Amino acid sequence: MSGPSLSVAVIAKNEAHRIERCLRSVAFSDEIVLVDSGSGDGTPEIARRLGARVIDTPDWPGFGPQKNRALDACRGDWVLSIDADEAVDERLRDAILAVVRAQPKAGDPLGYWLRRASFFCGKRIRHGDWRNDKVLRLFRREHARFTDDLVHERVDCPPPHDVLPGLLLHDSVDSVEDMREKTVRYARLGAAKLRAKGRGGGVADAALHAGWTFVRGYLLRGGFLDGRAGFTIARLNALGSWLKYRLVREERA
Repeated sequence: MSGPSLSVAVIAKNEAHRIERCLRSVAFSDEIVLVDSGSGDGTPEIARRLGARVIDTPDWPGFGPQKNRALDACRGDWVLSIDADEAVDERLRDAILAVVRAQPKAGDPLGYWLRRASFFCGKRIRHGDWRNDKVLRLFRREHARFTDDLVHERVDCPPPHDVLPGLLLHDSVDSVEDMREKTVRYARLGAAKLRAKGRGGGVADAALHAGWTFVRGYLLRGGFLDGRAGFTIARLNALGSWLKYRLVREERA
């Protein structure tokens, strides 16, 4: 590739039900790299059909290391990291293209924050712990790496940063059962992260963190304003905190 260019980096496993929406929303990029970790539902085939370069990996090292694998395979000057359950809206697309096509100048941002709108079973969530947040997802490739965290990884990219207009649309869960499964899976990963830091966990810790998680999301951050969905999110987030701190000790034993 010559001149400014954009790579899109995606990791996936069994995302056939939504990967097409994700990849079509970033079809404006110069290349799409998808790292797949053993999908059995046709995700790699769909991605290849849509023009993505698919890399198959037999293992699962955690979210941070897997995203770094995708990043290492990218060739563009800029990288947009997007999850399989996300899509770029038109305003954000135009803003990204403006950044990529601009002539670089000294002092320009090395990374950009994207505003994200999350949805629960099709309903947009405007309050609580899922209220609109910002994620650093567009960055100069040579200046950024993901942290090696198993879960809740982040991008390490030096400033300056800026915020782009438009939205990253996040269809986080399709059903309550889907969220419950994710809650348990993320709790196990979070427990492993706590054990690696030498954190003790236990019933008291679990109860304290679960209670605070519910109060923060449902009351202090106004989750109740999202109705039944807000209550469900706060309840399952609290369950995730409870499980994470309980599993620290139980799985160590």
